[in-house]
Amino acid sequence: MDQVGMGNAEHQGALAKGEVLPRPASSQSEGFKPRSVLNSLLSGAFAGAVAKTAVAPHFAKCIKYKLYGFQEAYKLIYRTYLKDGFLSLWRGNSATMVRVIPYAAIQFCAHEQYKRILGQYYGFQGKALPPVPRLLAGSLAGTTAALITYPLDMVRARMAVTPKEMYSNILHVFVRISREEGLQTLYRGFTPTILGVVPYAGLSFFTYETLKKLHAEHTGRSHPYSYERLAFGACAGLIGQSASYPLDVVRRRMQTAGVTGHTYGSISGTMREIVTEEGVIRGLYKGLSMNWVKGPIAVGISFMTFDLMQILLRKLQQLGYNAR
Repeated sequence: MDQVGMGNAEHQGALAKGEVLPRPASSQSEGFKPRSVLNSLLSGAFAGAVAKTAVAPHFAKCIKYKLYGFQEAYKLIYRTYLKDGFLSLWRGNSATMVRVIPYAAIQFCAHEQYKRILGQYYGFQGKALPPVPRLLAGSLAGTTAALITYPLDMVRARMAVTPKEMYSNILHVFVRISREEGLQTLYRGFTPTILGVVPYAGLSFFTYETLKKLHAEHTGRSHPYSYERLAFGACAGLIGQSASYPLDVVRRRMQTAGVTGHTYGSISGTMREIVTEEGVIRGLYKGLSMNWVKGPIAVGISFMTFDLMQILLRKLQQLGYNAR
């Protein structure tokens, strides 16, 4: 994503002008480097935490009370603010971080590694990946993160639709689900998740990388400003979320089937039942308008924050080398 071979003075000069320097495309030709992996993990974790915290008041309250209109959401948030204070809008955000941080860390890190591997395989060392490998890198990154962190997502979904007294903490949810419903329940709804993650992550990373590439070609400036990265990320989130939203609805229904009284057996059966009972728009796209606000903001912040963190960590690393 960013250029490794640049000198420290060039980094400092660009940053002084307000520009954000990306990592060089030549990084795709490099071999596996543990420090680079660690930097990606830390940057991804921080990006996920910042993005989710930024939209926490909008997300947590509205999902908990199943509000899907802007006016309803605004009234709920405003009432909560008046009753419990400003910080109460972030109540429960720490529990969300348990899933978000590892997911974002793994996804961003995996994306960097898949870009490197695909760049070597297709012979695009030192260059941006062509469209198909670019899309594939994002899809593989999302799939990798979902595979590893899905049980955490399952637990979070259960806690969101059950009374507080039913589960005392996250570990209690794991224990009860495993004991009463079996370990396989922790991966219930995993298939629609993957089917949703493939287009969502693929299109999100593809759109973001493509917009940066087009920006460089049309402006002659290869280093987007921070606000430009934010805008590119917002566009990426809007496109990715719109494409995968129906499968996300199916996933949530299958995850919470054990406590809502429904018996969803398959993806097609779940989708058919939702459409029959609620209709296509009201069923499969319920809440999409709210997510068009939350999603692009969160994705834009996460992409921008990841790039900034990568630059900062590499700059600190370079300063450490120069001090030796």
